[in-house]
Amino acid sequence: MSLTVDVINAKGDKVGSADLAESVFGVRAAKSLVHEVVTAYLANVRRGTHSTKTRGEVSGGGLKPWKQKHTGRARAGSNRSPLWRHGGVIFGPKPRSYHQAVPPAKRRLALKSVLSNFAAEGKLRVVEAFEVKEAKTKAAAGLVRALKLVPKSLVVLEDIPPMLAQASGNLRDIRICRARDLNSYQAILADELVFTRAALDQITKRLEGAPEAD
Repeated sequence: MSLTVDVINAKGDKVGSADLAESVFGVRAAKSLVHEVVTAYLANVRRGTHSTKTRGEVSGGGLKPWKQKHTGRARAGSNRSPLWRHGGVIFGPKPRSYHQAVPPAKRRLALKSVLSNFAAEGKLRVVEAFEVKEAKTKAAAGLVRALKLVPKSLVVLEDIPPMLAQASGNLRDIRICRARDLNSYQAILADELVFTRAALDQITKRLEGAPEAD
C-alpha cells in the first residue's frame, strides 16, 4: 500500500507529493503501548528532589517541654514531634529516582503508531521548507497564516536555525522541534503534525534505522 501526502510551499500552494514509508506511517500498535511509553517519559523528566525533614532533622528538641504530670496538659517529650508546629513530617517525600526504563524498540513502535494515526486521520502535512528571512514574530506569524496551520500544530524540522527560534518564540499555539528529538508525548499533544521534506526523511531513517540509545 502506498501512502502519499501533498507537499506545499511557503505560500500554501501544492508543489508536489511525498511518499510515506508504510513501515513508519502505516503501523498499528496497542494504545496501552503508547500509554506505557508516555507515562515513562513523564516519569523520567521528574527531578525527584522533593524532600521533607523528619523529627530527627528539624531544629529543636532536647529538653522536655514540661513535666510529665500535674500540668493539665497532654504529655509531650519533644517539640520536634509531628504533632507540633515546626515539627517533623511523618512519611514525607525524600529524594528518589522516578526513572522507568523502556526498551528502544518500544519507544520506536509507539512513535510509529502515533505518526501512523496522524497520517490516517489526514492530520500530517509536509511543507517544502519552514524558514523566515528575519528574526521577528511578524515574519513567523505570516508564515503560519500562509501555511494555514491549525492551533496546536507541531512543526518538525531537520534543524532549528537561531533566526527561526527567535522569530517563533512568541507564537502561542505553534511548537517547533527537531526530528531527532520528536517523541510520542510531544506528538500526541499536537492537533496536527507538519514536517519539512528534510525532517520527513530524517524521521523515516531514524525509525527504520539502528536502535536508539536508551
